[in-house]
Amino acid sequence: MAQILVVNDEMGIRELLSEILTDEGHSVALAENAAAARKARGDKRPDLVLLDIWMPDTDGISLLKEWSAANLLTMPVVMMSGHGTIDSAVEATRVGAVDFLEKPIALQKLLQTVKKALKHEVASSRSPLTLDAFARSPLLKDLKKRLEQAAANTPVLLLKSATGSIAEICARTLQAPKTPWLDLSASSAPLTQEMLENASGGMLFIADLMLFGRLQQKNLAFALERLEKYNLRLVAAMSRPLNALAEAGWDPSLIARLGDVWVALPQLSGHVDEVPEIATLVLSHLVERHGMPPRRFSTAALNALRLHHWQGEWMELLATVKNLAIAALEDEITAEDVEGVLQRDADAAPRAVPALPLFNQPLREAREAFERQYFEHHLKNERGNMTRVAEKTGLERTHLYRKLKQLGLNLGRRLEESEQ
Repeated sequence: MAQILVVNDEMGIRELLSEILTDEGHSVALAENAAAARKARGDKRPDLVLLDIWMPDTDGISLLKEWSAANLLTMPVVMMSGHGTIDSAVEATRVGAVDFLEKPIALQKLLQTVKKALKHEVASSRSPLTLDAFARSPLLKDLKKRLEQAAANTPVLLLKSATGSIAEICARTLQAPKTPWLDLSASSAPLTQEMLENASGGMLFIADLMLFGRLQQKNLAFALERLEKYNLRLVAAMSRPLNALAEAGWDPSLIARLGDVWVALPQLSGHVDEVPEIATLVLSHLVERHGMPPRRFSTAALNALRLHHWQGEWMELLATVKNLAIAALEDEITAEDVEGVLQRDADAAPRAVPALPLFNQPLREAREAFERQYFEHHLKNERGNMTRVAEKTGLERTHLYRKLKQLGLNLGRRLEESEQ
């Protein structure tokens, strides 16, 4: 029979529905709130979800919208509502719910609705990932607002410090539903009026301007002159400073047009606590929509991702999650898996040469600069584990904390937490 997830904050209702559905031969999983429902949905892959509207942390319609935005609505969902929320339940069917049950739920109505819902085929469209899926990330919610605000005032938007998949996620966020998408990076063939006309009302996208050749630059200039005529929007990404285009011989007028309005991606380094949430959602999207094997992160793996110094920023994070989805040997991705992928990346990267001109500094400043670099190196290598850092450096922990404080590396409390 079917695997059914029941989401309701009232224990009595959960147990009653579980008993009835189990008697009918179904396997039943229970969740008391949205947080538990997210986990159960990922772990159990239910064939059907019975979802209550009112819950203490996140209401059912918001959770439904979250799953829909993240392309995780791959199973039928039936909303459960009291008399006062029927209008909301009806609205939920527009979001993606297949039906709703009014409480108190009659036995015959429950069984009929479940039987009907299990026969409902959910469209398996591989919709693109957008920032709407990251509704619980303050960092990405803020980025979405900035993008929308900027895009409302210009048809040409430059994404700074972005390239590849993260740039596409941002551009897809601004794309109107069911409108054409034309990637100008995909071809060097001449762009024609007919191609722009076919893309009318849609989005033109460039993943990285620095990779554009001469013919593609001509295509870009051709498109810019006709954006208004065909009601087109252009989103272009740039991983390097804009003056790199001038150094590469680009037309100054074209550079000026591209750099008129821009939004810079926020740096992950200042928001490491959001990395686990972002990585989990990206992994779910890869599994659900891109044919990756079923995968989930262990708590230790998520902590390893949080503690990593993402020098490659968004591109490195997204690439790491994708590689973990492909390379992990078990369904659960472990901290060892994470460390293995990150270590391979580090081994493949060119070794940086310390840039500190120590010999040109007074002895005290040179020594302090060396000590700071020395302790940063060991903190990174030991992933903040103060016991191992103390062993590596030959210092007692009390002396080590005092030294870190003197050097402006006040990581004591956070590092202690990372050891637990």
